[in-house]
Amino acid sequence: MDVNAAVAAVAAIAGVCTGVIAMLAFRWSEREQARPTRTALHTDPATLPPGVDTVLSVLRSSAVVLDEADAVVKASSAAYALGLVRGGRLTVDEMLRMARDTRRDGEIRQIELDLPRRGSGRGGDALAVSARVAPLGSRLVLLLVEDLTEARRIEAVRRDFVANVSHELKTPVGALSLLSEAVMDASDDPEAVERFAGRMQNEATRLTSLVQELIDLSRVQNDDPLEDSEPVQVTELVGEALDRCRQSASNKQITLASGGTENLHVWGNRGQLAAALGNLVENAVNYSPARTRVGIAGRRIAAPGGDLVEIAVTDQGIGISAADKERIFERFYRVDPARSRDTGGTGLGLAIVKHVAASHGGEVTVWSAEGQGSTFTLRLPEAGNAREKAESGREGRSGRREHRLSGALQEPSDFDDEDDGVHDPTTSPSRPRTSDAPEVLP
Repeated sequence: MDVNAAVAAVAAIAGVCTGVIAMLAFRWSEREQARPTRTALHTDPATLPPGVDTVLSVLRSSAVVLDEADAVVKASSAAYALGLVRGGRLTVDEMLRMARDTRRDGEIRQIELDLPRRGSGRGGDALAVSARVAPLGSRLVLLLVEDLTEARRIEAVRRDFVANVSHELKTPVGALSLLSEAVMDASDDPEAVERFAGRMQNEATRLTSLVQELIDLSRVQNDDPLEDSEPVQVTELVGEALDRCRQSASNKQITLASGGTENLHVWGNRGQLAAALGNLVENAVNYSPARTRVGIAGRRIAAPGGDLVEIAVTDQGIGISAADKERIFERFYRVDPARSRDTGGTGLGLAIVKHVAASHGGEVTVWSAEGQGSTFTLRLPEAGNAREKAESGREGRSGRREHRLSGALQEPSDFDDEDDGVHDPTTSPSRPRTSDAPEVLP
């Protein structure tokens, strides 16, 4: 009986131990199931407040959501393209510090930064961005980044243009004011009045030319040449350009000659093409010494995208230095400002030529040697394929605008995070990522 009692006691003890062990195992299993894992933090849609992912997916700004450990929970495709996110972490230290400060005190912060482009060691080649950080719920932080590079560039161009226009307008207006005072003081001297009146007329003509060329430049930049296009004979364009400059060439005994333009046609806006070619011939005459020659030659050349019509304007003038050749197509740039004042030049003629050539699917180039002269060559698609080429270019520009990276959110496997540095948003990834990464909002 003692043996049976002992066996019963041992069995009871073993049963109790088994029950305790089973209960502990069950409790431990429940606790492990309830504990959020690192993967769950990155992939569970419940980590974001309801509707936030939908809102972020339609923003044009780059969006990044950070958790308590500064790990990226979700990020937009634009954030990957800019190089803000790599390996599941935020790569810009200033933004990371701002996010930590916002998580600590809950205040919204904003900062503007200049970030280097990927693969660029030049200090001036940078991305200008505006970053704004705000708390998102109790544990998350939202970072919105706006690319300001293009806006900064446009603003700089606008500022320079306004400054240049103001300077160019100030000169003739100031001269007219002084000359009018001189006329009043010399009212008793008919010869002086006549002399001052002639100079006033010259300044008024210069002012009128400047205003007209500003209007022409604005029209060339904003108008679509296809809206008023027609087949244009090159011979007629050359004839109009020569007639425009014949008097000034005759005064300097400059010979005007043309050839090779028969049976050549281009497609485009007749007025714009005539103005562009006229500007080239006028510059050739103005910058050529007396008793020299200005020639216009045309020819058809074969090109992969279709035949081109090439119109070359050659002079025997002062020539252009290598440094000046890089800038002569800029607005208001003059190789010789003193000569430009004497000839009434505004510095806008070649800028107009450049825009006309580009809007018609062509280009303008220059060859020059100091003391020997210059040759400006205008290349335009021949009438047979010019319209198709221009329309194709316009459709291509529209398509690029539609596909430009914005706040739309995509899968992270579409992005390559292996390169260091900040990405250029226009750079395509070389290959898809294969490693695990934070979820990209759908």
